[in-house]
Amino acid sequence: MFTEGRGTTEQVATFLAIVRTRNFRAVARERGQSQGAVSQQLRKLEVALGVRLIKRDARGCLPTPEGTGFLVFAESLLRLNARAVEVLRTHRIAIGASSNIGIYLLQPYIKSYFDGCAGHRLPDIQIHQNPVIAHKLDTGEIDVATLEWWDNRPGYVARPWRREELVAIVPPGHPWAALPRLPSAALQGVPLLGGESGTGTGRILARYFGAQLGDMQIGMRLGSTEAVKQWVKAGLGVSLVLAGTVADECREGTLVAIPLEGEAPNKELYVVWRESLAADSPARAFGEWLAAHAVG
Repeated sequence: MFTEGRGTTEQVATFLAIVRTRNFRAVARERGQSQGAVSQQLRKLEVALGVRLIKRDARGCLPTPEGTGFLVFAESLLRLNARAVEVLRTHRIAIGASSNIGIYLLQPYIKSYFDGCAGHRLPDIQIHQNPVIAHKLDTGEIDVATLEWWDNRPGYVARPWRREELVAIVPPGHPWAALPRLPSAALQGVPLLGGESGTGTGRILARYFGAQLGDMQIGMRLGSTEAVKQWVKAGLGVSLVLAGTVADECREGTLVAIPLEGEAPNKELYVVWRESLAADSPARAFGEWLAAHAVG
């Protein structure tokens, strides 16, 4: 698309500005152009794509169904373009982390590595749900990803980084709090508080509990480990989380982490980058370093 006569990033930016402001005149003022120039940029983009992107009605300038469908790609194109320019100009790398890793585990590694790299800027860190980070790696928006679950798709290098045990968490004073190990049968019929989806935890629990998994209940899906911890502290349920995500609370005595009986379920965390990264690229060097400092 980004060739002469086939649309430009400026035209895409103009389209997004029209969608945001719903007004050609406002876009013209914002971008320091004439209203005619804004209309021409939109027209050229529509010709390049072969569809109408904007319609006008009493509510202003709104995206057509085709324009709505193009929105996510337009936003991604501009992000990717900005990322390419930044890499070429500054060599700054972008590191993605699934939520639990980015919030609870990655910081000391970032500090240790970049403190020891003279002349290297701190990386761009993007923290999001595991599937989103995997998608950003696919689209080139990040260079290296740290993930809770990886599907071994071709074209990538995936290295084990940490092995984290899954533990049950309860508030102090809970009947289970003094147990050295929690029998798996104790969780049957007990509503569990669920956290972030798409992390592969369900697959690990299926292997650990086997047929017993059918007797377990997810009481509420709270969307994040941080939310789960707050609800457990409030005495509203119990949950299963990565041990490293509750280390601070266990030290402070606000939560109790209980290992599970038998061969406890563990989650392998990965560092992943594209095979096409140059062997001497700063991003690959960081990925290799992180893999070399594997824990577990």
